Amino acid sequence: MDEFVPRIEAIWQQTLQYVTTLGFYTQIGAVFAAIIVSFAITRLLTTRVKVFREEPKPGLLFEARKTLHSLRALVLPVMIVLALGVATPISTELLGEAWLIRVAQGLGIIFLVYSLASHFIKNDLIILILKWLGIPVALLYMLGLHDDAISYLDSLTFEIGNIRITLYAILRTFVFGVVLFWLGRLSNATGQRVIRNQPAFDAGTREVIAKLFEIGVFALIGLLLLNVMGIDLTALAVFGGALGVGLGFGLQQIASNFISGIIILIDRTITIGDYIELEDGRTGTLRELTMRSATLETFDGKDIMVPNERFITTAFTNWTHHNKKQRYSLSFQVSYETDLPKLFDIVRDVVKSHPMVLSGDDLPPAQQADAEIEGFGDSGVDILVEFWMEGIDEGENRVGADLLLMIWTALQTHGIEIPFPQREIKVLGEINPPKPTK
Repeated sequence: MDEFVPRIEAIWQQTLQYVTTLGFYTQIGAVFAAIIVSFAITRLLTTRVKVFREEPKPGLLFEARKTLHSLRALVLPVMIVLALGVATPISTELLGEAWLIRVAQGLGIIFLVYSLASHFIKNDLIILILKWLGIPVALLYMLGLHDDAISYLDSLTFEIGNIRITLYAILRTFVFGVVLFWLGRLSNATGQRVIRNQPAFDAGTREVIAKLFEIGVFALIGLLLLNVMGIDLTALAVFGGALGVGLGFGLQQIASNFISGIIILIDRTITIGDYIELEDGRTGTLRELTMRSATLETFDGKDIMVPNERFITTAFTNWTHHNKKQRYSLSFQVSYETDLPKLFDIVRDVVKSHPMVLSGDDLPPAQQADAEIEGFGDSGVDILVEFWMEGIDEGENRVGADLLLMIWTALQTHGIEIPFPQREIKVLGEINPPKPTK
């Protein structure tokens, strides 16, 4: 710190001398010219470029266009910083100095930081870093002290064994780590939203691309952070190979589910919204599909977590993957005295009257509601009713229960008997046999 005070005093004396020189007024003119040019370019971009001029409408790449439109607030500060950046070497070449222009550029950077923090950043930690680190860095740049500040922070060290750690390396890793992971989360959320809104791909393909995009973003962030920390990536190759072998044995099940998830997303055997019956008889609607497991939501409010590997190694039934139409059957019994042709007409009319049962002359005969003899029981004739409907006969679509009640009501109206088990008991021989005589 003792070196900074004389440096600042020297800069102040130089500033007083600059006020009376031609170079001072030339630099002021260059600053004003850069600002005027920045305003002109900003107005040109915001009035001529459609993505900045108009609020984007839903359509192709809507999320990307919406993000670009929101960046219009940064056009002016970015143009000012760029224009002053161009003026700095020009002034240095012509006048031999550009101190005042660098001061203006530092103020422009501060303006850019505040614009970025107020319009786009909602994370309090990022705002804190920008205000308490970004602005001081800009001030040091204005004064030409940023190189000295870096050297001073790099000189503050402590050692752990053979490892030498500097305060500058700690601050750099912390700041870049926070910013990189924040940018990663923001980029991942935006990218996945854009991918999932693309109508050109089906749901399975969108999920594959979204997951691969997420993996790629965070892998890139990890590599960048290692580079910022000064770690040689080639030195990690041998260690990474040995670690990979160990993890391969220890995390074999997780790796299997991960690979199975990729296979499922690629071949699209199941998609979101499918009604699936597992091998053990449990059923549910596929609500979520991740790289590790699938979530089946049952109609009684429970979630079944199914490892992805089960969809590869075991059998399951997908009720609605390719065809939403499903056939269901009901069974009941009538007495042997029933007029069966009349009963069949009554039952068919009752079943067709339900609003969710598929009916109409345009349907093929195999999909028409039907009633037929299923068999002959001990107490009566077994009747089989078959019907088709869109969706699953479960949850809110309790069609089977409705039809049973409707059939019961129709049978009662027409006096058709539903038998119950009856048994005849025949007693053979005398009840009270005569007593033998003595």
